[in-house]
Amino acid sequence: MANNGTPLVEMRDISIAFGGIKAVDHVSIDLHPGEVVGLLGHNGAGKSTLIKCLSGAYKADAGEIYINGAKAEISNPRDAREYNIETIYQTLALADNLNAASNLFLGREIVGAGGFLDDSAMEAETRKIMARLNPNFRKFNVPVSALSGGQRQSVAIARAVYFNAKILIMDEPTAALGPQETQMVAELIQELKKQGLGIFLIEHDIHAVMDLCDRAVVMKNGQRVGTVNVGEVTDEDILGMIIMGKKPPQAV
Repeated sequence: MANNGTPLVEMRDISIAFGGIKAVDHVSIDLHPGEVVGLLGHNGAGKSTLIKCLSGAYKADAGEIYINGAKAEISNPRDAREYNIETIYQTLALADNLNAASNLFLGREIVGAGGFLDDSAMEAETRKIMARLNPNFRKFNVPVSALSGGQRQSVAIARAVYFNAKILIMDEPTAALGPQETQMVAELIQELKKQGLGIFLIEHDIHAVMDLCDRAVVMKNGQRVGTVNVGEVTDEDILGMIIMGKKPPQAV
């Protein structure tokens, strides 16, 4: 996928070590608006650690991060949010006993006159954002514990987008989902792309990356093996990068 113009995110020469062991060793990656970039590699390859430097969970020992071409200082998750970076972890961090609107506004509730929660305003806003992202979503008045996996992903994504995410980090969004639910998440991701968001997808599943991503970055032993356009490679090419660190001719 050809991208022109300034990247939404550039991580340049990022390194981070724990106890003398380099978890990420001089890795550079980028992300453009309306693009999904998959990060692949075995457990311990460094993909999650790298992306946690962007989400503010870790601070890199060396390297620089640029957002929209300007150098960014990200030391914690609050800093990341200032740059419109939101992370959707595999656990989704939803309060199971609350409904979609209460989860969407958890910690950022709309308060009406008299200091009381404005439940109707929060539900109206939730219906608006869901109409944009997942028009088939109907279960607004049940606890999210009663929702399917794909519907729960919808709520987590809606929360990020409502609060103006431009850069979304998703950790294995289709893990443990059935085919229909996986398709629902794929449609959500396509909708976010149309709206110009950039998405980093941390994945183990090569098929998910081939289906959902524009480019794939493979890491091994803390280093970047290479970056490929998904449409130009096969599953076997990516598998070779993951297992043997073998870079196909198309990789950069």
